[in-house]
Amino acid sequence: MDATAERVLQYLTEVEEAAEDVLSDKQQMVDLDKKRNANREALNALRKDLSGNGKAKVCLGNMFIKFPKDKTKQMLEKDQEQLDKEIIDLRNKLKVKVNRLNELQGKPELTGYNLCPLSNEEMKAISSLLRT
Repeated sequence: MDATAERVLQYLTEVEEAAEDVLSDKQQMVDLDKKRNANREALNALRKDLSGNGKAKVCLGNMFIKFPKDKTKQMLEKDQEQLDKEIIDLRNKLKVKVNRLNELQGKPELTGYNLCPLSNEEMKAISSLLRT
């Protein structure tokens, strides 16, 4: 194979691998978001459930098990926190991967893509400045 053809093939392989990496992270984020929504629905159902018994049926794998409602709620809340952390981590990694893909393709870096929300302290400071 000619040296230029080999370089082109290597370039296309790198771009394809970077694109696959971005797409797989996006799909993983969608899957985690579905789990997070299901957990949120389960937490709302637990809050609305007014039945007298203190147990809830929880699906673990392919079987249902009765757990105390307070333990079930704690388990779901802990799972929610873990899912939130994973999604945030994936979003941060995705920004780097998208920039790498754009760099490989010769496109400019996305502007405004690395923005992050204001913290509570920053929001309070801005609110106090706007009141005066």
